[in-house]
Amino acid sequence: MTDWSTRIRPAGDRAVLITLDDPRPVQRLASALRVHAIAGVQDVLPAAETVLVTMHSVSYGIQVRRELVALLDRLDQEQPQADSPDVSRGTVDDSPDEVVEIPVRYDGADLPEVARLLDLTTAEVIAQHTGTLWRCAFVGFAPGFGYLTSPDGRLTVPRRAQARTAIPPGAVALAGGYSAVYPRGTPGGWQLIGSTDLRMWAVDRDPPALVRAGTAVRFVDTATAE
Repeated sequence: MTDWSTRIRPAGDRAVLITLDDPRPVQRLASALRVHAIAGVQDVLPAAETVLVTMHSVSYGIQVRRELVALLDRLDQEQPQADSPDVSRGTVDDSPDEVVEIPVRYDGADLPEVARLLDLTTAEVIAQHTGTLWRCAFVGFAPGFGYLTSPDGRLTVPRRAQARTAIPPGAVALAGGYSAVYPRGTPGGWQLIGSTDLRMWAVDRDPPALVRAGTAVRFVDTATAE
């Protein structure tokens, strides 16, 4: 069994960083922390292989650490039920309370290359991308940039060999098993398969991010939706 006490390290005086070295248990832990709230925890911030847990006060430190170790030990011992979503594998509820729909024009410059890498037609890539219920694992790189995972890891392609110096806002992309929408113009090395007019980040919106950790997302092909 993993000695979780060695995987929980201080991150300042009001936070701890849990290192998991695998994206699958990250999502399972983040989900469990949202369901089983620990007293004193202010926020839970998952990343690719870590979870940052912030606290309301330094006085909660010892108790939060103790409960985190107990929760991690319990998750280690529990086996996901066959008829329930397996968060560790990135699966999601077939009928989540809220699904963000993102209309996409599948006009990305890298769509033909993505199809070639996956040994699919471009139509099949689009069908798989729109036919998947994605889940935001974490947010990073830029405000509003959500790393979306699929239940079966479909459409996994590498980053481009050479990054672009400028990617326009609204670009829909794939890389490393994730899908994402660029919220603003930035350099980037993901494979571009489409574009959307939705604003992923807007300071005049509450909350500003359209997609946050845990959000379910479905892409809609505007060519077939018309």
